[in-house]
Amino acid sequence: MRIAAIDIGTNSLHMIVVRVRTDLSFEVIDREKEMVRLGAGGLDGRALTPEAVHAALQVLSKFRRLAESHRVDEIIATATSATREAENGGEFLDAVAQQTGIRARVISGTEEARLIHLAAVYGVGVPGEIAVVVDIGGGSVEITRGVGPNVELGRSFKLGVIRLTERFIKSDPLTPRDERRLVRHIDAELGKYLDQIAAAGFDRAIGTSGTILSLGAVIGAAQGRPAGAALRNRRVPAKQVRRVRKQLAALTLERRLRVPGLEPRRADLSVAGAVLLDAILRRLGAQELTLCDLSLREGLVLDYIARHRKQIAQVDRYPDVRRRSIIELAERCNYWPEHALQVARLASALFDQTRATHGLTDREREWLEYAAILHDIGVHISYERHHKHSYYLIKNGDLRGFDPDEIETIALVARYHRLATPKRGHEGFADLPRKGQGIVRTLAAILRLAESLDRSHSQSVASLELHDRGEDDLLQIRTAGDAELELWAAGRHAAPFERLVGKPLRVQVGKVLAEPATQTHVEQPHDTAPVLGQAVRRRRHRRLGQDDAARAAGEVAERRGAPGVRHGMELVRARQGRDQDRQEEERAHPDDVQPAARH
Repeated sequence: MRIAAIDIGTNSLHMIVVRVRTDLSFEVIDREKEMVRLGAGGLDGRALTPEAVHAALQVLSKFRRLAESHRVDEIIATATSATREAENGGEFLDAVAQQTGIRARVISGTEEARLIHLAAVYGVGVPGEIAVVVDIGGGSVEITRGVGPNVELGRSFKLGVIRLTERFIKSDPLTPRDERRLVRHIDAELGKYLDQIAAAGFDRAIGTSGTILSLGAVIGAAQGRPAGAALRNRRVPAKQVRRVRKQLAALTLERRLRVPGLEPRRADLSVAGAVLLDAILRRLGAQELTLCDLSLREGLVLDYIARHRKQIAQVDRYPDVRRRSIIELAERCNYWPEHALQVARLASALFDQTRATHGLTDREREWLEYAAILHDIGVHISYERHHKHSYYLIKNGDLRGFDPDEIETIALVARYHRLATPKRGHEGFADLPRKGQGIVRTLAAILRLAESLDRSHSQSVASLELHDRGEDDLLQIRTAGDAELELWAAGRHAAPFERLVGKPLRVQVGKVLAEPATQTHVEQPHDTAPVLGQAVRRRRHRRLGQDDAARAAGEVAERRGAPGVRHGMELVRARQGRDQDRQEEERAHPDDVQPAARH
């Protein structure tokens, strides 16, 4: 499975694309970031500026195209401090959804802290240690304490570097007076919480985010490390953080732009970031800081994996999003997989063997298969009228990868697997173009017959073959068990299929023998008159109505022996008295009859 995780931050927009492995770990296969300063001038309840909104929309459009190029299965997007506080934050997210198709959700500061902690301990690998995680963003700072991924204390404070820079950095370089004012503000906001963490104790302090990593790169450069050296799990002494703070605070912006290791685009925010990080570490009493390049976006991925283990397994099993979406809907509705897949198999076989008649393509075959898988999901609501419930659930099942016309067709085919056949006045069906109505009639006729061939839900039909005999069609089926219910049901529901092929349908059954040499199918003589009898139900089944056995009288031929076959059965459908129990079914209108095209 592939996931794109997007962090719409106050300072920067980040996206990673990951491939989730079978062991539920993940690997990053692409990443992108852009510093747009979304929160500049828009914090503390003010509106996001038009310039910032425009820049963010452009970046997010690029992110969407990149995610699509990787054929991701899910895009997860969150917005944090800037959007959370802005008076027009909701309008911004609406514009994002409308222009890019990305549906981002605003998360609370506490949730942001939890997700960052999850990513940091995953990246550093501290399963049994008590870790304190510090993340400095543009609008807020998140500080957590926990054992492994479990957060015991977690809070978010409005002390991001953009916010602090706009409020306290009034001179260049920073004056000692402004620096003291900044430190006093930080202590007033964080002091009691940091004292609580320090009193509780911890094994390691971990720092994430672009601000902290940029300061770590400055320290690395001062130690002689090459530019671009890996920073994850690099331990930085707290004394060196304080040394960098003093260095940056004493420099003008022009000189900070030339500091080795410092990202130029962060030069104007680096002073506030250095003062904030140093103040946090000193108040915690931390001796060193472990750097980590995983943050909120990785936390989003980890959280998604933890909450969607079953769905991820489905992706591995069904890489195609359309098929996976069908199976997920079926499972949500507690479908009967053995029956559904058997009906789908039989329907596909009937479709393939009538291609010369209906002239449909593999596209329609796929619709038929999916309708067969979902045809009974309406039982999740109620058995009564379950075909109509199936229609509703498919229409509103959030199927991914399908256009609305495809969903309508699949839903209608499933709806017509029992009782009434398609009528021009039916809801949904009436709205289809003439060609679409013809497709639904054809597929529904096939599905209705296929469903009847697993009436007992025992998957007794092993294979089938359809033969054109001129005046009629012979459907030969081989069974691995008792097929009395299947023959009885086929006799009741074959009328639409007969209209499709334009001739009567005769059904003949032979059992599959254990000995390969005798696995042949012997046809009953055509001129043998059927002996009508009553089907006797041999097992209880919840889908068989209480009056069904009585209605079976006169519809199933009795068994007759044949050489090489343990038993043979041929059903000749009576031309009158059929389907008396289907109250919804009406006499077919001439326009509702699917013409047969014999070749």
